[in-house]
Amino acid sequence: MSLTTPYDPQNIFAQIIRGDAPCYKLYEDDDVLAFLDLFPQSYGHALVIPKRSAACNILDVDTDALCNVMAVVQKLARVIVAELQPDGVQVAQFNGAPAGQTVFHIHVHIVPRYSGEGLGIHAAGKADPAELEKLQARLVSKLAESEH
Repeated sequence: MSLTTPYDPQNIFAQIIRGDAPCYKLYEDDDVLAFLDLFPQSYGHALVIPKRSAACNILDVDTDALCNVMAVVQKLARVIVAELQPDGVQVAQFNGAPAGQTVFHIHVHIVPRYSGEGLGIHAAGKADPAELEKLQARLVSKLAESEH
């Protein structure tokens, strides 16, 4: 997929937004959805997407939608760091297949990084659903605490 490929409303993130595909939701408001990555690069890997923008990448997303996404990225990164205590946190956004983008709905990765672990390969293996449910509960609870 190139940087000019038209938006496909059947991509997996569009399906998640519509409720046609499940996710391990961490945060949702009118404009933004955040959920755990099913193929995590590390423990706690989350994705943040705009809900109302049919944009493939950073070149075609509107600025307001991008700002809303980044505000949630910051909020969720703080919660992930507080709860999981990683040694670092990577925030990444890819544009076009040659840059590593695999789902063509703009999204931002929050990837906790732990000393002694490699950087991980995206889609190396699917996470255990029971572990994702436990992690989802921890992070949703921590997020709720942070908002009070």
